[in-house]
Formats: sequence, C-alpha cells, structure tokens
Amino acid sequence: MASSLPAPPAPPTSSWRGPTPRRPPPRCGPLLARAAASSCRYRFRTDDDGVVDVAVAGKDGAAGYAVAVEAPSHGRSGGLVLRAAGSGEGVPLAPTAPGGALAAELSYGGARAPFHVSFTLADATGAEIRTHRGTSFRVPVGVGRGCPSPLGLSLSKNEAANFAVYSKSAKGMVLCLFGGGGDEPALEIELDPYVHRTGDVWHVSMESVKGYDSYGFRSGLFAMFGIDRPLLDPYAKLVILLYIEMKHQEKSCRLQHQKHFASSVFACVHPLPIGILSAVRCLASLKNAPTYNWGRDKHPCLPLEKLVVYRANVALFTKDRSSGLADDVAGTFSGMAAKVKHFRHLGVNAVLLEPVFPFHQVKGPYFLYHFFSPMSLYSSERSSVSAIKSMKDMVKTMHRNGIEVLLEVVFTHTAEGGAECQMISLRGIDGSSYYIADGIAGCKASVLNCNHPVTQKLILDSLRHWVLDFHVDGFCFINAPFLVRGLGGEGLSRPPLLEAIVFDPVLSKTKIIADPWSPLDISNVQFPFPHWKRWAEMNTKFSMDVRKFLKGEALISDLATRLCGSGDLFSSRGPAFSFNYVSRNSGLTLVDLVSFSCDEFGSEFSWNCGEEGPSENNAVLQTRLRQIRNFLFILFISLGIPVLNMGDECGHSAAGSTSYKDRGPLNWKALKTAFVKEVTGFISFLSALRSRRADIFQRREFLKLENIHWYGSDLSEPRWEDPTSNFLCMHINAELDEKLPDSTGGDLYICFNANEVSASATLPAITEGSMWLRLVDTSLAFPGFFSRESSPEIHQMLGFSSYQVKAHSCVLFESKRVLS
Repeated sequence: MASSLPAPPAPPTSSWRGPTPRRPPPRCGPLLARAAASSCRYRFRTDDDGVVDVAVAGKDGAAGYAVAVEAPSHGRSGGLVLRAAGSGEGVPLAPTAPGGALAAELSYGGARAPFHVSFTLADATGAEIRTHRGTSFRVPVGVGRGCPSPLGLSLSKNEAANFAVYSKSAKGMVLCLFGGGGDEPALEIELDPYVHRTGDVWHVSMESVKGYDSYGFRSGLFAMFGIDRPLLDPYAKLVILLYIEMKHQEKSCRLQHQKHFASSVFACVHPLPIGILSAVRCLASLKNAPTYNWGRDKHPCLPLEKLVVYRANVALFTKDRSSGLADDVAGTFSGMAAKVKHFRHLGVNAVLLEPVFPFHQVKGPYFLYHFFSPMSLYSSERSSVSAIKSMKDMVKTMHRNGIEVLLEVVFTHTAEGGAECQMISLRGIDGSSYYIADGIAGCKASVLNCNHPVTQKLILDSLRHWVLDFHVDGFCFINAPFLVRGLGGEGLSRPPLLEAIVFDPVLSKTKIIADPWSPLDISNVQFPFPHWKRWAEMNTKFSMDVRKFLKGEALISDLATRLCGSGDLFSSRGPAFSFNYVSRNSGLTLVDLVSFSCDEFGSEFSWNCGEEGPSENNAVLQTRLRQIRNFLFILFISLGIPVLNMGDECGHSAAGSTSYKDRGPLNWKALKTAFVKEVTGFISFLSALRSRRADIFQRREFLKLENIHWYGSDLSEPRWEDPTSNFLCMHINAELDEKLPDSTGGDLYICFNANEVSASATLPAITEGSMWLRLVDTSLAFPGFFSRESSPEIHQMLGFSSYQVKAHSCVLFESKRVLS
C-alpha cells in the first residue's frame, strides 16, 4: 500500500519529531479483540504463503495510537521479531495464548496523525518475511476505511474527515492534501481498492486534517499522457481557484492564486489577453462552509402566473462605476442586492441570474466546471467563503422584498476538454461515466451524459443543494434539447433526469424552466419538450413572431396566437408556462433591434426604422422610440410570463453585435435621462396593469374563446391569411367572477398597427353607463402616452366611436362605468 504518508516517530535520525514506540508487554493488549468495533484492520499475504494481520486504533482520550501485529504461530519455531523501518531494534512477537497466534503492540503516544508504520518480520534464523509482493508491511495510522456516502467531504467538529468520490474507470485513487502554501501536495494517500472502495465509490477517512487547507484527487486515468495533477472533487462546497498561465512562446508555467489573477486580468466575462492560454486548476477546501443565519427568511412562493422576470448577469449589472457602488461591491452579489429598489420600481418580482457557478473565464459563464459553489469572483473578497455569504445575503434581501431568485443552470456540457485539453474535475475522475464518449455530432464541447444514473445523481444533488442551502426559488435549464439525449445522443421520450426533477420532493415547489438556447452553436429552436405539466419553457416563437409583426412581415394570426398564450405550444399546460421575451443576452438588444437591420441580421428580424445604426434624424428616432414601446407593450399584455433582459429598460446597446461576449456593463447614468425615465415608467405602469387586471393577464388557464373577439379596421373581419395585413384589434370580455373584487375592471380593446400609415379602429359597443378609457397609445408624446385608469385627465370615448391608430403604434382601451 504505497503512499507518501510520513513515517512513524522512530529513531532520532527520522524526520518525524515525536516519541519512539514503546516495547510492548509480554502479551498483546485487548486491541485485536475489539478491532471490529473501533479500529482499522489490514491483512497481508506473506512471501512464504502465510498471513499477517494488523490493527490500528486510537487510544482512549486521544492519547495517541496503538498498532497491533498478529501472525500465526504455526510453522514459526523460535518466534518472530518485528523490525520497524529506520530502526535496528527488534520487537519480539509474543504468543497471545498457549499455542495461539504471535502478536505485538506498538504504542505511539501523542503522535500527530496521519503517518505510516512500515515494518518487516524476521524469524529465528534472521530471515526476513515480507509481503507477497516483496515489500515491507505498511499500514496508515490516523487513516480509516471511510464511508462511501455521502459523496464529497464530510467534516466533523473535531476535524475528522471522510472523503468519497465516484469513479468506475479508475484502477486506483490518490487523495492529495495541500498545506503550507506549496504548489505540490504536502501529503498523498493512495487508496487500496480492497479497503477503500465500495462498488464504484472510493472512500477514506482521517481522524484529523489539521495542518492542511485543501485537497484533490488523482485518478491516474491520464497519467500515460503526462496529465496526473490533482483534480477538483465534484461535490466540493468550497472551491479554491488557481490558474496556470501558459504563454505561447514560453515552456515554463507560472502559477498564481485567484486573488492576484482576478485583480490584474479578470474582467467578468471578458477574455484573457491575446497570446495566453489559461489552464484552470482547482482544489477543494478542507473547511466547512460557514453557518448562516437565515432568520425568518421564507420563499415568496409566488404563483407562476404572477411572475415578472428580469434576467441579469451578476457582474455586468453593477460593474460599471456609474452604479455608484464601492469597488469591492460593484459586480458582486452584494451589488445585486444594493439595487433591489430598481427591481421594485420596475414591478419585477423575480430575478433570473445568468450562471453563477464557477465558470471558465475565457469561454464565459455558460461553460462551467463545478456545480456546488458560487463563483468566487462575485464576492468582495474573491473567495468561496465570501461568495457563499454574499449570495445568501442577496437571496435574503430579495425575499424580504418579495422577489424570487431563479438561476440559469447548464448541465449539458462543461468547460473541460476543448483545444486546451482542460482537465479540472469530472473528465479526469471518470470521463466515461460523466460524459458522452464521442459527444454529439456537430458539437465539439464536452457533452455531459445527463441521463446516466451517476450524472443524474450529481445534477439532482446540486439542485437540492441550491434550494436547501441557498434558498433558491427555481432554475432555468440552458440548452434544454440536450437534456433529452440518451447515451448515443438519441432523443428520449421520457428522459430520466427531467422526470426525476419533476417528482423530486425537495424540488416540488421550485420553478423549472427549459430554455432551448444553446451557447455551443448559438441555436435557439423551439422543440416539443416533455413536461409532465410542470416544466415551463422560454418561448422563442413569441420573440420571433412579435419581431416579424412589428417589422411588417408576419401573419396577424401568428401575433394573435402569441397574445393568447401560445396555445400551439402550451395547450396541455396553460399560458403561465410560457416565458415570453423579445430580446435576450444573445442576439440584438432591444434598442439594437430597432437600430440595425443589415443582411447579417436576417435571422434577428430587426428593423432599423429607416437608418442603419446611430442616427440624429428626429423622425427615425421617434419611430424607434415608438417601436421600443410597442415591444414592451406586447410583451406585458400577452398571456404568459414577461421576461425583461438586463438593459432593455435603459437603452443598453452592444453597437449592433449579436455576440454574448460583446455585452458590456450596465450604464447607470442612463437612468437619469428623459428617455430612460420614460421607458422605466412605462414598464412600471405595465407591471401594475398586469397585477390589477390579473383576471386577464395573470391566468393559469387560457381565455375562453367566447370572450375573445377579433377585428380588422372599423370592426371588419381580420384578414388572417393576408401577408400584407398588419392591423389587428382584440376585444376581451371581462369574465364575471364572484370571487374577484368589483374594482377589477371591464372589457379591454387593444389595437396593433404595424403599417406605415394610420388605421381606423371603431370601438365596440359597451353596456349603458360605461365609457372606453384610453390607457395606452404608444404614438403619443411622453407623459401622455400611458395613463392610469384613475387619472382625471384620461381620454374617454363612447362605444362605436372611431379612433385613429397611428402608424407603428399600439393602443389599449378599458371600459369602465361612469357616475351619472
């Protein structure tokens, strides 16, 4: 059992500074008798075809260790002598009983564990007896067999530790302990497959890890290729992140700690300097995550249909100096919490965070390598411990303000592999189990085998960890089509992982959302997703159809479908399972959708409103402003869940780039401009409207067909199949419900005009004593283009009145009884 555990305290020349073993009494103590209950036992086959049993146990009161050695007396005339390595003094083995086995007990008083005891035996003639391999007998002290469950590190209050890691492929496993600030392991323990392996789980326990600060595993799977560095425990809760910078022109590598790297090079999601390849190296901390006082924190548990979601990147949200936050707060979880008033002003009650797990800093947040800890760089101290506390503080703050926290998660691929041959954790520990061996056709990334039982367990354990330990309210699964893949990349009708998530008791109350967007090939195609009436989905078709309509290139029937909750996609679930958006973090931002439309943006269905890029033409700018209002208006009055993208409320632009990497930090100074005050005020109004008219806009079920009426110009029939028809009116009858308060409101009449010219809309008849109140007209100047129903200056009209709906605008009327 080879290892680099230190030798035991023995002769003065030993490097171990400790007491020498005491000569045992004539008869062996009770150690072997109680070995099954309180010690570790080892059995060796000897080179003369005999056996030797060794037991190791701690003394009562933590006073050191005793090592008992026992060998059969049969055929051993003259007895045996034990010679410890490095010591010429022999310890005779005495019979435990007349005719019984020969035994000796070595005592190590107060010795620091772990260490190894190495010895040989000699018979009466002086001939040495060794193991059947010709090596000395060698047993660890302070190291136990361990337990295969739970996976990862289990640390007790007295610093005793149990380590467990899954690897079916590994023929051996080495636990590497680091301490003292060195780059090389201070201690390595090679696990014996006959002792430290149960099934496919390798495990070992240590009575103390005092003096060490981090650990990793070496599996030896890639040693033949010269890659055998310590790997990150997949279940580690605290991660120590380091980088090896390898310059193209230099063979030498320079290793530096994360803090120094972060302060000099890291820029959130931006790449490293050209000419440097970055190989990631991570270790797991030997500390427990600090306890956290959640106080009276509770999940808001908002009904799905009540959500208004804001998608954000933790770093980019407050990284800019214009955020007004201190340098150690900007771009962190604390920075998110500091801006909670911004979310409340918008009417947002759920934040959807881009991946917050440790990710590859060149490839970006959607290329992760660990699933159980937050990104250290999202905290003020740039450490795992600080990130955990900072994130929990943020979640607690959000919950206190009625805001849920949803996380984007990527369980379909990792940052490992690629041109740099990254070997960080899973790939080196057991790539054949965790990954699809040959990947998926057309995909060069390391694709996780999500529906393999072991990978599935890893994912479920991760999700439960974030719900139980971080109080997260839900998850959005990026690259969802890959979650339905089997071992060979084939589609599965009932993917085990997705079904397990649905019926998991811990995850039963969380929001689970499937997002078809893939960071691998930047595809974003809606597809039939198995849902068990629990999975919601990001509605890509909503985005595309609304863009096409406002560009004047869609059938009005497509718009009608999206307005009513996308029944073609969610007929068996309901509109609340449709997460609608008009822009996202990949592709054109909202302001760029109305500013760029050259040929390269064909798939974006954008329209520049008459002039490409930045413009000073007042007519163009007014049309762009109107289109931004239209996008937001349709997003919020459609059935389903509106999802705002970070920066859409303040004209955030990527200068026409569709690349995720070209997104910059949010400019908070823009919030003070008249344009942004107008847009944020409109979003706040629309959020309040959705809440006030929950009977229509916040529904679990679809509207009844008899309560929806469609019209073209002047109450004519809509031209559903005419591709040149860009005008549609929608009349929604308020459903009478005794459970709803009287103040809920009356009918709604909504007009959409994507034509270049005005269109005439005739308002339907309403009950006697009622009037139509104009709440929104996106063609009007600010502040008059939206009004609350209680405003004394609100525009009123009778039934059958005619109203001119201006070009590229939307109008909303609500009926209300007026006092005689």
